[in-house]
Amino acid sequence: MNKKLLFILIGIVVILLTFAAYKANSGSDPISVTAEKVKKRTIIETVAANGKVQPEVEVKISPDASGEVIELPVKEGDKVQKGDLLAKINPDIYISIRDRTEASLNTSRANLANAKARLAQVKAKMINAEADFSRNEKLFNQGAISQADFDAAKSAFEVAKAEVEAAEQNVIGSEFSVKSAEASLKEAQNNLLKTTIFSPVEGTVSMLNVEQGERVVGTSQMAGTEMMRIADLSTMEANVEVNENDIVKVNLGDKVEIEVDAYLGRKFKGIVMEMANSANREGMNVDQVTTFDVKIRILRESYEDLVSKENPHLSPFRPGMTATVEIQTEIAYDVLTVPIQTVTTREDSAGVDEKSGVTEKDREAENREEKDEEIVECVFVLKDDSAKKVEVKTGIQDSKHIEILSGLEEGQEVISGPYSAISKELIDGDLVEKTEKKDLFKKRRKRQ
Repeated sequence: MNKKLLFILIGIVVILLTFAAYKANSGSDPISVTAEKVKKRTIIETVAANGKVQPEVEVKISPDASGEVIELPVKEGDKVQKGDLLAKINPDIYISIRDRTEASLNTSRANLANAKARLAQVKAKMINAEADFSRNEKLFNQGAISQADFDAAKSAFEVAKAEVEAAEQNVIGSEFSVKSAEASLKEAQNNLLKTTIFSPVEGTVSMLNVEQGERVVGTSQMAGTEMMRIADLSTMEANVEVNENDIVKVNLGDKVEIEVDAYLGRKFKGIVMEMANSANREGMNVDQVTTFDVKIRILRESYEDLVSKENPHLSPFRPGMTATVEIQTEIAYDVLTVPIQTVTTREDSAGVDEKSGVTEKDREAENREEKDEEIVECVFVLKDDSAKKVEVKTGIQDSKHIEILSGLEEGQEVISGPYSAISKELIDGDLVEKTEKKDLFKKRRKRQ
């Protein structure tokens, strides 16, 4: 009886141990992963931005005179030389103003001549009065004339001197009037000249905003109606907006790859020529992305084959075309690299606690919600069918790979997929099964 009970108990224990082993094995199925080797590559860090193509030199033509456009000998696309006639504004009103100021100048000059003649007259009168006064003064001292005669001679002399001073001031005033009239005439003549507009530079009429017969407004003190633009279309640039987080990486002289929507599949070369010191100010809301303007010259040698033989002075690009650029901000040659997706961030943990025997997996399960641990960059190295977490330091990156500064050696295999396993599921020491990318998701679907 006791033996029978003993056999029953032994059987129960065996069943329990078998069940426990089955559960343990079923809970530790290896995770299917892909892996790639650590290799040396050249990494080019880039900053992407979008913008528009525009001429490097473009001059806005606005009139300094107002009126009707009576001549417009150019049309959009015409090539012009410096000094060529661009437009003419009706000069009638400016001719009238010039004639009036010229008449005013002549009047002022006549007044000046009269003032000078008057001055000569009163000076002669003063000389006579002075001679009479000197003679009467001697006679008065000799007692030959009365006090009244002496006072009359003296008074006549004083009046003559006052008249001379007044005449001199009148001449000075007339001279100022002449200078003012001359300045007004010069201004009127200049305003008349401004009714004829000439090209200030050599280039192409890239934009024409007016037609013959339209009225335009303009003054010398402020910009008037924009009539047209003259641009040098032989040298084009891409004006792009760079995010404030990336602008600190960009420097003058950086090389650039440029894509223009009009030429799909082509990449053009460029170089950073200008960078804005201040952010764009349009709509400066708190939630709006802050950007800085960067001007990139498109190098001619990269599009030489697109230049027309009939118009070699024209670039194949047109103002306003959409451009996408990648600015090469830093290059690292022959450095250790891994695919970007292999690098993740985890809490800095010591692995196994020797005193308590608690594994890292248990600790992470218990403290998943605690944020006191320091976050570090790491990868999972494939070693003996298990995933080993290795802390790394990273450098620059391109669109596919990232530089490894420390923590890995060339030739090591790092787990590269799936992303969910790298970012969340994998724990240091987990069993893994290396598989091909094409079979990875098939196996994961079967497990699910």
